[in-house]
Amino acid sequence: MVESVRVQRELPLELAGEVLGPGDSFLRLICSRLGVTAVYRDGVVVFNGPVEAAEKAGSVLDRLREDIETTGSVRDISLYTALDFPSPGDPGLDLPVPGKAGRVSPRTPGQEEYISAMRGSEIVFSIGPAGTGKTFLAVAAAVASLRDGLVERIVITRPAVEAGENLGFLPGDLLQKIDPYLRPIYDALNDTLSPARLRRSMDNGVIEVAPLAYMRGRTLNNAFVILDEAQNTTLTQLKMFLTRLGFRSRAVITGDITQIDLKPASSSGLVRIRPILDGVDGIRFVVLGERDVVRHPLVQKIITAFARYEQSQGEAPN
Repeated sequence: MVESVRVQRELPLELAGEVLGPGDSFLRLICSRLGVTAVYRDGVVVFNGPVEAAEKAGSVLDRLREDIETTGSVRDISLYTALDFPSPGDPGLDLPVPGKAGRVSPRTPGQEEYISAMRGSEIVFSIGPAGTGKTFLAVAAAVASLRDGLVERIVITRPAVEAGENLGFLPGDLLQKIDPYLRPIYDALNDTLSPARLRRSMDNGVIEVAPLAYMRGRTLNNAFVILDEAQNTTLTQLKMFLTRLGFRSRAVITGDITQIDLKPASSSGLVRIRPILDGVDGIRFVVLGERDVVRHPLVQKIITAFARYEQSQGEAPN
């Protein structure tokens, strides 16, 4: 017979609507996923069920309350992440940012490793599928470093490689053509900086967002440099980028080797560089996986399904 226990969590009435979800929908999902029952009365949630499940339900509620304290709200994706990773993360890895995100916390063990690597190494490669927070966490780390005076500027770049679209048919010069491809970076900056500060920082050159082609011949001192979508760089381009680093600079290179737009895919510098640099002091490689996906829960399932299909077909991911 499975032992049943009661696990209690205090939840003030003013927070209950956000934490328990519309019509207690979040609470019902917790109960159905973990196989427990719950009652909320007089500012206390009581979970009943098997020991491990009830304790996990309590931890999930703790994570949701942490979201309230950090961002002021609970999103659906936060609930699914909490269900997969109920244990609270290391608060020492939180990234304080001045924008609406307020404080960026790692949501998975892989993200904890990623932030720890960015704090301890001058060059970090972050490789993983969509939705694992590669770009967002890199931008948050850069903004936190700028805020703390560890660097004087942020430089963010991407290769101008098309993902099925044709840049030649877009209006404007190269900067205008590449702008839509830089939108995820602007989104991350908008979350981590106030709009006024972002505009001011971009106007005075403290934050620069530019195509990778604009990096050639430069030396970047006192900068936090991010190369996004690095799976679409050649080995020569990646070498060019890495050798731009100057004094008191650090770099984060992010990419998803399952979404290579270069032809052939084997020409990707991100695929070829690890055997060259792995083990070099000051350089870290962090590999994020499906369990680190923090977008809609279906994204994780889609990634897993595609990986299974490609393996069964003997195809190289691209």
